[in-house]
Amino acid sequence: GFVSRVTRGRPWVRVKLAASLDGRTALAGGASRWITGAAARADVQQFRARSSVVLTGAGTVLADDPELNVRIDGASSQPLRALLDSQLRVPPTARLFAGAGPTVVFTAALDAGRRGALEQRGVRVESVPVAAGGGLDLGAVLARLAALEANEVWVEAGPRLAGALLAARLADELVIYLAPCLLGPQALPLAQLPELQSLDARLALRYESVEQCGDDLRIIARCLV
Repeated sequence: GFVSRVTRGRPWVRVKLAASLDGRTALAGGASRWITGAAARADVQQFRARSSVVLTGAGTVLADDPELNVRIDGASSQPLRALLDSQLRVPPTARLFAGAGPTVVFTAALDAGRRGALEQRGVRVESVPVAAGGGLDLGAVLARLAALEANEVWVEAGPRLAGALLAARLADELVIYLAPCLLGPQALPLAQLPELQSLDARLALRYESVEQCGDDLRIIARCLV
């Protein structure tokens, strides 16, 4: 992570995904608790604990209201929790803004009232530009996190943000927990990616490790740019 920040101007980015064996992360209605088992969820805590930042999107927070903190006995510090919320849709009462550890919201919204309400909760609010295709400029977000001396970013988000990071070639690793179950084609995919016109345009990965984690598999795959 430190080398990435110094040489590329952005942190090392790991995207965590929990899915069924057929690559589905939630039912069509959004239900996803719990696809994977307790051992996989405990393993996620270890990755959170080693990370400088835990990054998520507004859709995930509105759907699940997570805290995204480290829940390990004896944990000496908490990572920065970063939220991408272009229109400041997440209310100040969200659990993400409570508890231990600092929080920052990246937004393009100019609503002074909403910004003020978050700042009263101790949340840092930062403005970033909008990308050409819509949504926040993810490169600008990562550059700002690098300026805050973040070395490793752990992403826990839905298929839209995961797909955007992958499509922009801003994800360095995927950490995928695969559960021994099938959810079917109507369930949500791992990542929302643009349609490919040829196999030559596919996103290439390299397996780094495949290990059993309780009843699940943990696959770490390096993104090849």
